[in-house]
Amino acid sequence: MNTANATVFVVDDDPAILKALSRLFRSLGYKVEVFESAKSFIDKKPDNKGPACLVLDMQLPGLNGFEVHEMLNQEVYTLPVVYITGHGDIPMSVKAMKKGAVDFLSKPVDENDLLKAVEQALKQAEDDLGRQEEERHINQLIQSLTPREYEILSYVITGLLNKQIAYELDISEKTVKVHRGRVMQKLNVNSVPELVRLAEKAGITPAEVSF
Repeated sequence: MNTANATVFVVDDDPAILKALSRLFRSLGYKVEVFESAKSFIDKKPDNKGPACLVLDMQLPGLNGFEVHEMLNQEVYTLPVVYITGHGDIPMSVKAMKKGAVDFLSKPVDENDLLKAVEQALKQAEDDLGRQEEERHINQLIQSLTPREYEILSYVITGLLNKQIAYELDISEKTVKVHRGRVMQKLNVNSVPELVRLAEKAGITPAEVSF
């Protein structure tokens, strides 16, 4: 991963911890933004271009770590979270992991453990961004189809032959063949299995057939 493109957000109400973690992450080439409260972090709504993660103190004035995490989970792109806390216990750590936390670390935090957790969180963020970019690309391809081509697509992914699709739609087999070819070309696929995988990623439901 290109660390210069990765951002670590840190939320903690202890200025000394913010200073120490900022210095640590910057020494490794990460961009770093620090916040002394959950409110200041939420109000700013950080808009990062590359992969990012959040190192989040559990005990904060106002909103606590869980409440911040819950708000993040409602966003389209959720930041992977690494919790740090001086007052943790097993039930709290279990709850954190159920919310999707990458790790739950007790203060004083071991530097190596924290760096490993942040690296894992940023890798997760990078993968998430890659999937989102792929989904956007696929949706653009799907939107290039005409209504008839989309309809043909929904039948092709059922595994029907051209003549069977023609029967279902009461059109000529030649017409099906032409539209099918355009679908494959526009979606840049070379086989039905590729088309099926693409359709699954786009959430396209196969057509219902009469037999």
